[in-house]
Amino acid sequence: MSGQGRFISFEGIDGAGKSTHVEALADRLRSAGHNVVLTREPGGTPLAEKIRALALHEPMDALTEALLMFAARRDHLQQVIEPALARGDTVLCDRFTDATFAYQGGGRGFDWSTLSELERMVQRIPAKIEGGSDSIRQPDLTLWFDLDPDIAAQRLSGARLPDRFESQPVAFFEAVRAGYARRLAESPDRFVRIDAAQQREQVWQAVEQSARGRGWL
Repeated sequence: MSGQGRFISFEGIDGAGKSTHVEALADRLRSAGHNVVLTREPGGTPLAEKIRALALHEPMDALTEALLMFAARRDHLQQVIEPALARGDTVLCDRFTDATFAYQGGGRGFDWSTLSELERMVQRIPAKIEGGSDSIRQPDLTLWFDLDPDIAAQRLSGARLPDRFESQPVAFFEAVRAGYARRLAESPDRFVRIDAAQQREQVWQAVEQSARGRGWL
């Protein structure tokens, strides 16, 4: 991995409470002396935010959707994430590539292997030493806020006008949840599953312990 920074992603369906805990962990890490960059996907740069608006509100097929997500991610990596990690900052990102596999791969049923090819292309870190091999940028830690879609729907009921994803039926989010579970099975050392149905204080304790267990607090 390039640089000495740390990269933490927060994953889960809307209503799982991850955004609240992104902010809380950012504050906790800052109080521990970390320089923190707080960002999100899709988004995080002016270009990626424009792509986010398209992806959330304009009709399109699954391949177009996936390509837009990775286009936004490429700009986000180049403009924000990689420079921050190279400075030694701690990056907290509200969703990253696992969301693309969960939503486009799980929810939309798009081909998993094609998403993997796009992941390798977009997130490739060239080897800096002769004879070394390229690697793929991934978070050092991914916190998956796992929640039953029925509970998430109850939490979001009447909260705001839903976008293209939030308006999907419960079966879609069950497939998204299965997509996240598949990613966890593929990268168990990177993932921490958090039971997001618990009380907020219990969820926060799990978040804080995940960072503390890695020596970051």
